[in-house]
Amino acid sequence: MPPGSGQRPDADADPDADADPDPNADSATDTDPALGALMAERRRLLGLGYRMLGSVQDAEDVVQETYARWYALSEEAQRAIDVPMAWLTRVASRICLDQLGSARARRERYTGEWLPEPVRHGAGWASTGGSGADDPADRITLDESVSMGMLVLLDAMTPAERVAFVLHDVFGLPFAEIAETVGRTPAACRQLASTARRRLAHRPPGSSTAAEHGRVVTAFREACESGDLDALVALLDPAVESRSDGGGTVRAALRPVVGRDKVARLFLGLMRREPESDIVEEEVNGTPGVSVRIGGTTVAVLAVGVRDGLITDLWMVLNPDKLRAWNGERGAGERGADGVGAGGVS
Repeated sequence: MPPGSGQRPDADADPDADADPDPNADSATDTDPALGALMAERRRLLGLGYRMLGSVQDAEDVVQETYARWYALSEEAQRAIDVPMAWLTRVASRICLDQLGSARARRERYTGEWLPEPVRHGAGWASTGGSGADDPADRITLDESVSMGMLVLLDAMTPAERVAFVLHDVFGLPFAEIAETVGRTPAACRQLASTARRRLAHRPPGSSTAAEHGRVVTAFREACESGDLDALVALLDPAVESRSDGGGTVRAALRPVVGRDKVARLFLGLMRREPESDIVEEEVNGTPGVSVRIGGTTVAVLAVGVRDGLITDLWMVLNPDKLRAWNGERGAGERGADGVGAGGVS
């Protein structure tokens, strides 16, 4: 935030681009350029927090705490900060680092598999703010750091590795600045990022083109709807893995289901159990995926990993707490996942 601005960001503002725009928003930023710069910084910090934590709500909390610490500074201290955005990024990253440490203990008590909170749309998540492609299906090539596959891989890293990798490889920060955040030397931070890259190289999140990914997802939807076991099996990699996150509140597989035959029978069994369900192709974390709706309510969001024309991973989020935004819930204190995604976090 530029020094001197006396206005706080609206932590509960809905940045969903699909919603009706606030007629006063443009005039407010036009008359107060500092406020406009502040809101742009907030969107970037949300994108950083989501990549760090895999939760939109946690990212919102991090950003709110970051700005609270900024406003706790005296005006003199604020003016002494040459690059406010660098200060905000460093503080937000430190908060994320602390949260990542405690998150591991919470995950041990989590029922079944833990998966990142899925977000709708993905064009606005590009970390570099590039122009991007007009076709939503091509956005997969813009920035894979927000894909479900990447977030799952990031979650397997140590907190320090994750912070170093995200700050350097995704947001382009130099290791000298990262060192101030993680409390290590620049050389140590360089090694952390290198180790993170090696982890990713063992199981890359995907290698399909956007068009191929979309075709495979469409074929997957059609096979599930028709109940065609052979067609579904033909779409799956022999070592395909399906992971489900029910959060202990809805029925879900507690462990990964592995193998094309088992996975195919799992999904066809789910369809037979809920014959009134609708499978809708959606953009999930910037890549083609599907949602499952019953009576107009989204009960599951499925992100799909595709490599060499075959489905290698299926990540199914059924936890209702992670699907609130997909059902249009905007209660007090609840920030929607799709709101941030569609709103253009950069």
